[in-house]
Amino acid sequence: MSLDDRLIDAEALRRIADALERVSPPPRPAPDLDAADAFVWQVNPDRLDPVPRVARVEIGLLVGVDRARDTLLANTLQFAKGFPANNVLLWGARGMGKSSLVKAAHAEGARATGGRLKLIELHREDLPSIGRLLAILRGSAHRFILFCDDLSFDKDDSHYKSLKAVLDGGIEGRPENVVLYATSNRRHLMPRDMIENERQTAVNPSEATEEKVSLSDRFGLWLGFHACGQDAFLAMIRGYCDAFGIDISEEDLRAEAIEWSQTRGGRSGRVAWQYVTDLAGRRGVALDAG
Repeated sequence: MSLDDRLIDAEALRRIADALERVSPPPRPAPDLDAADAFVWQVNPDRLDPVPRVARVEIGLLVGVDRARDTLLANTLQFAKGFPANNVLLWGARGMGKSSLVKAAHAEGARATGGRLKLIELHREDLPSIGRLLAILRGSAHRFILFCDDLSFDKDDSHYKSLKAVLDGGIEGRPENVVLYATSNRRHLMPRDMIENERQTAVNPSEATEEKVSLSDRFGLWLGFHACGQDAFLAMIRGYCDAFGIDISEEDLRAEAIEWSQTRGGRSGRVAWQYVTDLAGRRGVALDAG
């Protein structure tokens, strides 16, 4: 090869390298974890987007879930203060305050530690990226609750394998400054009919669903939420009315709230809040759930 040919090849390689550099995004700076108390994990590109204001209610307004509230709050506070704590699965009836309780417990932990405790929302479809997120958080002076809301898996869904990175930690172990809080309507994170179907059709029924079902066993705490009775439903509404200064008599509250629940086909914390929102609008009262 002549000198001219080598020069041409070198110039071509330089142009290719320059083109690739333009296509590849520059390395992103380390996230400013003091920018907010809560973040949302995003991918393509990987980043932690700060949440200026978390939509939540005060923990004292969450009625009818006393045992779950006290257990989650104790776990959160001990983790926030640097002590060992469990990953938590909050499962059960829809609208009974699972997500609200996680956000309220985080707020208490953040207050107790001067903002050292951070909440990071992780979407189920982004679970395959959890290893990259843990690499960012590992070694930070802050402590982190990874929050995955409405977590569940279908038959051909392999995302659950990525979840083991934070539950079991792999060869590196789970970072000591990270715990996972997840909510689900399903105790075993997968539909019951799917569990039964795989057990009936598998060659070895005892192993057919073991890998997926055992995923929930990796959560150190299970907190169950069940549909509330009428007294608890009315107590939720009265608590909201008192907190936000909505003036309504017990007789009117009871009559309206029961009618509201009947039109909604059930009672839950979510239905209670929807009624309070309607009532506040009719009474001209502003709600501030933050």
